[in-house]
Amino acid sequence: MHYFPLTLSFLLILFLLLLFLIILIEVGILGYAYQRIGVDRRYVFLLLFLSLMGSYINIPVATLPAHEFHTQRVVSFFGMQYVVPAVVDWPGTVVAVNLGGAVIPVILSLYLIYKNRLLGRSLLAVGLVGAFSYHMATPVPGVGIAEPALAPPLVTAGVALLLSRQYAPVLAYVAGSLGTLIGADLLNIDKIQGLGAPVASIGGAGTFDGIFLTAIVAVLLASIITRKETAPSGRMR
Repeated sequence: MHYFPLTLSFLLILFLLLLFLIILIEVGILGYAYQRIGVDRRYVFLLLFLSLMGSYINIPVATLPAHEFHTQRVVSFFGMQYVVPAVVDWPGTVVAVNLGGAVIPVILSLYLIYKNRLLGRSLLAVGLVGAFSYHMATPVPGVGIAEPALAPPLVTAGVALLLSRQYAPVLAYVAGSLGTLIGADLLNIDKIQGLGAPVASIGGAGTFDGIFLTAIVAVLLASIITRKETAPSGRMR
């Protein structure tokens, strides 16, 4: 159950995007305040890196009856290329949970909700993003459920800013992670069996790119909001 959900070229793009963001922040081009996210500066980028690397690990939780499989191929959807792993003597469609696209984001999201006391607004944000993700989710043969990679971060940014400017970065991360997982993956679990996917990974192929980009957008929101709220003297207003 170890394989990257995206082709190496797209994983490299995500890695370079993360590296570019780190450089911008460290040299002071982005006025990022780490407390906006609610995670200590030392751990923000470590978590993002672990999410990227954790996309390689899928944890099996169930097996659906066998069907004809699409295997060892690359499937294109909205410009993204998803990897369908090669399988031999496979028991059926294995439903798994992706470490980097589900486990880490869920744990961090629950921590942020608790730390910032944002249960009510988080539930509303997750509900709105979840409904949108459910509407946008598309069954893709060989892959499972997928949605356009840029849809979750753009929608979550708008929803987060609408609900709270102060906590927009936190809400963006929480809603983008939990809303996408619930709306795109969990609510469409009944559509997986007939897609010929050897592995249906929750938070993996089809949704990982959107969830990871949502984390990047949350960091950018923190930077932009902090920059606008900083007085010329450098003190927060």
